[in-house]
Amino acid sequence: MGHIIGEHIVLREYRQEDLPAIRAWANDAEATHYLSHIFLPPQTLPMTEDFLQRMLNSPFNEYHFIIADKETLDYIGQVDLLNTNALNRTAELGVVIGAAQKRGCGVGTEAITLLLRYAFLQANLNRIDIWVNAENARAIRCYEKCGFVHEGARRQAHFADGGYHDLLLMGALRQEWLTARNL
Repeated sequence: MGHIIGEHIVLREYRQEDLPAIRAWANDAEATHYLSHIFLPPQTLPMTEDFLQRMLNSPFNEYHFIIADKETLDYIGQVDLLNTNALNRTAELGVVIGAAQKRGCGVGTEAITLLLRYAFLQANLNRIDIWVNAENARAIRCYEKCGFVHEGARRQAHFADGGYHDLLLMGALRQEWLTARNL
């Protein structure tokens, strides 16, 4: 698979040598705070190895990328298109910035922008959506910058920190994305 090259980052394939970096964030409470239940710490080594093997062996119609430093190709995070539906040309976005020093620096925005370009122009997808915790203001701002629109909510759908939290549905449509970029 070729790399998707951005200004500061590259989206590249998963590699076996990414295991230590994935292990680091999988047990980092800040990184996993808003993620789904499959990343509840503590993550054991076999759990992380299993996750990486699933990414390495994923079917051709799934899109999994490591967010890497443009110069060194070192792991920063990952961005994925999950639950793809070929008939409806839809997918769900998953993203995590694993490297703590890279959070809040625009890496997520650049990675999602590159992924949307790939999804809409190369993979011919029509819709990408994401469920985001309503309290995750930083992620919501990032998704809005990338062209996602608020579409709805699942009230009290996520349990964390001893309480229930709303999940917001945000979606990006190919035609709206193209129009906003004069493409």
